[in-house]
Amino acid sequence: MTTRHASVSAGIKLAYAAPAFALAVVGIPVYVYIPKFYTDTVGIDIALLGALLLSVRIFDAITDPLLGRLSDHTRTRFGRRRPYIAVGSVLVALSMLMLFNPPRGGQLMASLWFAVGIYALFLFWTAVTVPYESLGPEITFNYDERNTLFALRDGALIAGTLVAAASPALVRWLFGIPEGPSGERSVYFWISVVYAPLVIGSCLWCFYAVRENTVHTRPAGKGAFWRDLRATAGNRPFMILLMAYTIAAVGNNLPATLILYYVEYVLLSGHAELFLLIYFVTGIAFLPAWIGIARRMGKKRAWLASMAINTGAFVGVFFLGPGDAAIYGVLVALSGIGFGATLALPSSIQADVIDYDELLTCQRREGQYVGLWNIAKKLAAAVGVGAGLAILGWAGYQPNVEQSAGVVFTLKVLYAGVPSLFNLIAFAIALAYPIDG
Repeated sequence: MTTRHASVSAGIKLAYAAPAFALAVVGIPVYVYIPKFYTDTVGIDIALLGALLLSVRIFDAITDPLLGRLSDHTRTRFGRRRPYIAVGSVLVALSMLMLFNPPRGGQLMASLWFAVGIYALFLFWTAVTVPYESLGPEITFNYDERNTLFALRDGALIAGTLVAAASPALVRWLFGIPEGPSGERSVYFWISVVYAPLVIGSCLWCFYAVRENTVHTRPAGKGAFWRDLRATAGNRPFMILLMAYTIAAVGNNLPATLILYYVEYVLLSGHAELFLLIYFVTGIAFLPAWIGIARRMGKKRAWLASMAINTGAFVGVFFLGPGDAAIYGVLVALSGIGFGATLALPSSIQADVIDYDELLTCQRREGQYVGLWNIAKKLAAAVGVGAGLAILGWAGYQPNVEQSAGVVFTLKVLYAGVPSLFNLIAFAIALAYPIDG
């Protein structure tokens, strides 16, 4: 058990960060690779797939706050959060095995399989990630040490995303898997076989190593949900943070969803995995520097600076075309300098606004705040995946053929133009955030 002023050992920090590395498999593979796998290999219509992904994020908008509130009011001898992390990890692993291994059959069977698999995966992923992220603000209450804790967690997330992004190419190389539909199915089979036990093992390590503080919350009586929601809406720093983060997340999820399409059909390059590697490695490499910057100039200023760098470099991507892969790589690297901080610093700032809520209400309600925070993240991803792919389909996208000028222009707008605009709006809103130190 930790106390409000106790230091946190490196072992506990590592145990807390470990699940983020494994759970990153629900990032790049699910948002980037799985949509293209199901459209181009399994045979699902791209507009239908986009609609399914959008609908599952709306479903998440219901489950996230419910799971957060449920974990806030859970009482077991293992704590409020850890039982969900342990049990949920097994269900996440089983759902992933299903989604990554669709049966051979017609489009109707493939669509039903994808729908059931994606809904199950995100339901159980929510059951793990909301309590897991809610555990973080309880581990330390030190303003600056939170930067280190969440940088380690989000650094593990970036590293896990990097490994997950490289996993298809790595699996092909290790097992000598050929190109083609059968080869693609083999690739995702081996990815699921490796990641399923990794998810379970890392979550069990966190379960056994990290202890929770004993906290007290008001009983969830009649009208308590709406009372607590009103109190949350009255937390002005949180609402500003949430608005800025949500708008920025919409902008950031569009490129994550469309990078494979952009690199192949706009740049006419086959090296999307290399560009992802550059982006994530740069983000990890500069993350320690951003922690030092935040310690000296404050979290808010450091966050704003990282947003400016991340977005400013990316604007130029809109103007690229065939043969500009080298220039694109440079812009990706420059944008990646700010990437890590745009993840870690908002997480640390979020912990501070939860402390502010405790000052206002005399309660610890990490689950409710993380649940609302995750709605923002997942709805942003829904817009990126659902709307992005749907608009691309309406523009006339056809898999595995040369795209029309209209499709190429649409890709440029969705991949670079819209994200840059959204991040500028988020920057302007974040200027009003009042807590800094």
